[in-house]
Amino acid sequence: MVIEFTGKIFYWRGPAPYLFVTVPEGPSRDIKSISGLVTYGWGVIPVLVRIGKTEWKTSLFPKDGLYLVPIRMSAQKAENLKEGDNVKIQLEIRL
Repeated sequence: MVIEFTGKIFYWRGPAPYLFVTVPEGPSRDIKSISGLVTYGWGVIPVLVRIGKTEWKTSLFPKDGLYLVPIRMSAQKAENLKEGDNVKIQLEIRL
């Protein structure tokens, strides 16, 4: 499953400070429909993320019925990303 969307980068000072983008409601619903097949625990979903020319493997985190995409520091630097930026994201669900 490949999903593309645009979202706003936000800062979350959780257990580890990070930048995230929220997956919109429709795509989150689609991901949830297959989550039982791909999660490896705690509801996290393994994905391949692409922003611009930068690609990395990570996991989506469930939060309030949606999913959060963590934006790695290496991607932030490579694509000159910062809090408040709107970015186009491509997610590929990994099995």
